[in-house]
Amino acid sequence: MRLAVQRVRSARVSLDPGEVVGEIGRGLLVLVGIASEDGVLELRWACDKLLNMRIFADADGKTNLDLRSVSGSLLLVSQFTLYADLARGRRPSFTGAAPGPLARERFDQLVERLRAQGVGVATGAFGEEMLVELVNEGPFTVWLDSSTALDAAKP
Repeated sequence: MRLAVQRVRSARVSLDPGEVVGEIGRGLLVLVGIASEDGVLELRWACDKLLNMRIFADADGKTNLDLRSVSGSLLLVSQFTLYADLARGRRPSFTGAAPGPLARERFDQLVERLRAQGVGVATGAFGEEMLVELVNEGPFTVWLDSSTALDAAKP
């Protein structure tokens, strides 16, 4: 699973100008890429990271606060293009991305897990062409990849 996480003051997703499908105030805009092999372990990892990353500033300006500490919300947007492979040629290959039905199942499971933790979660429209708007706070953007993180955690 790959996550492009942006700390935002606000973010929203619309299908057409004026047709907003997901919107948050302060929190995290998360572009979510799902691989075919992603399962329960990757879902747990993603949920833990999104809820517990300390990327919000405290009173001293240090990044010591997590999402819940600032009463933040999440806007999750499925984005298979995070698995684009341009190693050969000029047109990306997306063979690393999970097929649509599996990706949707895993994406929905991630949303459910996060909502079960009492966090506000909005989403884009799965599989649709979307307009994503954000006010990036910082700017502060981090890239997370479960395969790298979980491999590093192995003994």
